[in-house]
Amino acid sequence: MPYLVECLASVEHQTLDPARMEVIAVDDGSTDGTGEYLEEFAARAAMPVTVIRQENSGGPSGPRNVGLAKAAGRYVFFLDADDRLGPEALERMVAMADKNSTDVVLGKVEGINRKAPQSMWGETLGRTDVFSSNIKFALSAQKLFRRALLERHSMRFDESLWTGEDALFTMEAYLRADGVSVVADYPCYYLVGREDGKHVTKSGSYTLRFDSARALINLIAEMVPAGPRRDGLMVRPFKVTLLPQFGPKFLKDTDEVRQHKLELVKPLMDAHWNPEVARRLKVHERLQLHLVAVGRTELLPDVVEFVRAKKKPTPVLEKRGTCVYLGYPHFRSKAAGLPDWIYLAEPREARAVKGYREEAANNVLRRALRKLRRSLPTRDVKAAAA
Repeated sequence: MPYLVECLASVEHQTLDPARMEVIAVDDGSTDGTGEYLEEFAARAAMPVTVIRQENSGGPSGPRNVGLAKAAGRYVFFLDADDRLGPEALERMVAMADKNSTDVVLGKVEGINRKAPQSMWGETLGRTDVFSSNIKFALSAQKLFRRALLERHSMRFDESLWTGEDALFTMEAYLRADGVSVVADYPCYYLVGREDGKHVTKSGSYTLRFDSARALINLIAEMVPAGPRRDGLMVRPFKVTLLPQFGPKFLKDTDEVRQHKLELVKPLMDAHWNPEVARRLKVHERLQLHLVAVGRTELLPDVVEFVRAKKKPTPVLEKRGTCVYLGYPHFRSKAAGLPDWIYLAEPREARAVKGYREEAANNVLRRALRKLRRSLPTRDVKAAAA
């Protein structure tokens, strides 16, 4: 409360026939009148409403699992109590799943006083997958899931995770799904920023972030064979979950916390960080994580402060414009001794540099990667190989 009022109003205003909907509301030990309001809503709503009241579980996984166990529809949608749906959201998403026989549907998300993901809404897609689209960066639970998929694989939210449980669940659904659809031409979901700032995703100890990253990395490694497809998915936990732990936050951490973070990240870096994952990141992201991976965190402050100040790195064009290096801190510093390939821009960044020749660069990059692979230890060669 009071966000729940508008949340439930958005359910009532759905254009989908109420006879085709059911609402299962789990009151997870609230003390603000939520339970009473849910009972009132159930008494007047046009669709059947089940209210379940239980002691507080401490996180969203338990309540979601309770609701999922009670669900009877062909599809399920997890709606957070402080967010809301666009009026045509459920009708459009169900129609998309029915038309394309897909198991998961992403509806466009817009933020209200809160930033929403953007990179996956470029176009509406009737059928895609996690390898050929940007949906790996949209791992919140607010999707339409075909319930048969979830039941067939006994999928439930991991109640041992206090954050990132939705990323684990959604990634598994993407990987197991017979097709995913994207509704990009209509705002289906409004992500509402609470005035008190008490979003679950913004709270909790840094150790919870490493727990979340570890779980997602392990899931990807278990479900996807080594190679480019796995490397592409690994970008998500490294970029979204781990990288922020070694940015401005890291500069404010105590020496004890810094050391603990390095201990937590080391096994993940040793097992899954490789040049093929690295090259899929922007240069400054790659540089920061490389410094973590090789234990050169004393060089991190210069890089983090450079990025935070929004400074522009000086581009260095070589080999007749086919190679663009971005001059972030410690580039070609003899004292730092960092390899040039860390600073080599991929086409998506290099295109912004005047004089870059992309077509010719593609051949040069392939040769450089082959040379790099040959210089790596055996484990890294296998990880980088296609």
